Amino acid sequence: MFTKYNKIAFSGILALNLFFANPAISQEKKVKQTNSDYTQYVNPFIGSAGHGHVFVGANVPFGAVQLGPVNVFEGWDWCSGYNYASNTILGFTHTHLSGTGIGDLNDILLLPVSGKVPLTKGTKEDMTTGYGSYFSHDNEVSKAGYYSVLLDKYKIKAELTASERVGFHKYTFNTAQDNHVLLDLADGVGWDKPVKTFIKKVNETTLVGYRYSAGWAADQRIFFAIEFSEPISNMALYDDKTSVSGNEGEGLKMKAVLDFTTLKNKEVLVKVGISPVSYENAVINIKAEIPNWDFNAVAKQATSKWNAALNKIQIKADDKTMKVFYTALYHTMFAPSIFNDVNGDYRGTDKKVYEKANFTNYTTFSLWDTYRGLHPLYTITQQEKINDIVKSFLAIYQQQGRLPVWHLMGNETNTMNGNHSIAVIVDAYMKGYRGYDVALAYEAIKKTAMQTREGMDYVQKLEYIPADKLLESVGNALEYAIDDYCIALMAKDLGKTEDYNYFSKRADLYKLYFDKETTFMRGKLTDGNWRTPFNPLSSAHRKDDYVEGNAWQYTWLVPQDPYGLIELFGSEDKFIKKLDSLFLITDKVEGEEISPDISGLIGQYAQGNEPNHHIPYLYAYVGQPWKTAKLIREIDEKFYSTKPDGLCGNEDLGQMSAWYVLSSMGFYSVNPANGIYVMGSPLVNSAVIHHKEGISFAIKAIDNSKTNIYIQKAEFNGKPYTKSYITHDMIVKGGELKLYMGSKPSTTFGVKKADRPL
Repeated sequence: MFTKYNKIAFSGILALNLFFANPAISQEKKVKQTNSDYTQYVNPFIGSAGHGHVFVGANVPFGAVQLGPVNVFEGWDWCSGYNYASNTILGFTHTHLSGTGIGDLNDILLLPVSGKVPLTKGTKEDMTTGYGSYFSHDNEVSKAGYYSVLLDKYKIKAELTASERVGFHKYTFNTAQDNHVLLDLADGVGWDKPVKTFIKKVNETTLVGYRYSAGWAADQRIFFAIEFSEPISNMALYDDKTSVSGNEGEGLKMKAVLDFTTLKNKEVLVKVGISPVSYENAVINIKAEIPNWDFNAVAKQATSKWNAALNKIQIKADDKTMKVFYTALYHTMFAPSIFNDVNGDYRGTDKKVYEKANFTNYTTFSLWDTYRGLHPLYTITQQEKINDIVKSFLAIYQQQGRLPVWHLMGNETNTMNGNHSIAVIVDAYMKGYRGYDVALAYEAIKKTAMQTREGMDYVQKLEYIPADKLLESVGNALEYAIDDYCIALMAKDLGKTEDYNYFSKRADLYKLYFDKETTFMRGKLTDGNWRTPFNPLSSAHRKDDYVEGNAWQYTWLVPQDPYGLIELFGSEDKFIKKLDSLFLITDKVEGEEISPDISGLIGQYAQGNEPNHHIPYLYAYVGQPWKTAKLIREIDEKFYSTKPDGLCGNEDLGQMSAWYVLSSMGFYSVNPANGIYVMGSPLVNSAVIHHKEGISFAIKAIDNSKTNIYIQKAEFNGKPYTKSYITHDMIVKGGELKLYMGSKPSTTFGVKKADRPL
């Protein structure tokens, strides 16, 4: 694992930290933060069309409730429940996923109805005989913390806002008579199917219940309480279409039709509290978070929470960049989402209830995506949440015997490759976040790394994963090597020499997949031969050696050891020639359908898929940072816009946006755990990161423009700075980095080996 460059890197990090910790050289910059209205730049519709799959609706940062419209489901691009291409709304649901490639959730559907209330859903072609309505985007508003739409069929205006655990609805009816609200627990989105549902009328304004379902989350349990501002004059219960007598009912697909005979001001307000534990706790959540009926005040508070979160990074840029940046920053704060009640209670992976937890428990971890850029971004902007995220991981470890892979609503989905909760924990640890049981964390990391899932039994024996024994052998192995590198980092810091040596050897296993003849990472058979036939352009989805990609893309998946990868090529020149080719080769395999996950193409580079995100920055490791700069500007121009299809691929719970947030400020976390951020080309004219009260890190791009894309020189705290990277320590201690931009590549900046990334 530790090439000569790696050894230099560790001593270099220490030297830099000592250098910038010296008050004679660098002092903490105490900057008073003033809040600006950055919510004005947020456009929640960006990424809602095409393959973006983003959530559209009302929520607050990291909230458990994500309350928004659900369309008639039309396929993969409706994984969030909503796509801008639709003109249908079936109702409003309280949980969503944002940017995933699998559909689930969309629990607890409410729909205001005038006139007859059908018990079956309308269709895309016919909204007259089933429930639901057509709508126009002209009558739809979505802002940070607020959503509204006019339901054409019913002439009802629906408005939505939310707190962390409560969704708040406001329905304005066209008449004061013959108005209803439908509650449907039958349907989710995608894989989600109900297992058991329950509705109970507690009094004339309150319902409680639960919905158990099986889908991507194999055993999801959500409890709810619903409070209405107006008395319910009548309630009709149904299990699917079969009438259920009385004031409560349990069944597979429970529904309730609620009548409101006479309304004051033609309005009904509805508060829906959710809980992973009980409907009693859902009631507590409502009372704690939204005790009153002032919809406008709650909406204003939700917007204020978003604005406070967005103000953590204050930028100046052109109008397009402002909108894309703050919408991206907004999208980075949908997940992980809160998964316990105001009293601390939560339901664990083992389905036991854990009461009064002393930390905020989180769920919805798309770790294969988010360990690369989103979690490093959090260590800069969400420092108050890092320890609780690690504690959530450790609770999951204690309940299921290993750290999470892709966790959803108290369920392990085992989706995607690697053990990237390890990288997230080690990144936090190495950056000084220690507000958890460190010994338990290391135990969890090591035990997780010694399981036998998906080829890890070969890794444990320091062997390659045979391509004729397991699918996705190369994809799995390269991801494991990244995590093993991270374990070695932590083991070294903890003085665990034996573990350090062992996991360093495991981290080096990526080299076994490199074919020096073709210079690609390839699948190797049990007999030691390379798998043939071999076509580096082939990306047969989940049928070969890679994961949502091909050999062109996976050959570069060594972000933890770029210098080791360069050595495999034999020279910097050969590495550069191959890397240049990645962005030029446009050939395709005849007759092979490219997975929609492989999108945002420049040659074979795929911005729309996360394993590619670090690749443009690899040029800095061979002293050609200007090539990185050119690519960053091209990616911005081609693949990020203010339109509904303004994301070129799945948002993946914030990673696609995190790449933009970091890159637009001029740097990115190539290595996910060593605290180094490689410079590229800032899209903003200035950025101020408010890491904590009174300490900020400022970036100023002097003479920045569409033509002046190359860094000519840099200064940090008024002194020349020649490195093509910055450190986490620089950011969290505060300071000012000035980047002087020009229209031609610099022949000196970041070129010398001493100035290249650690």
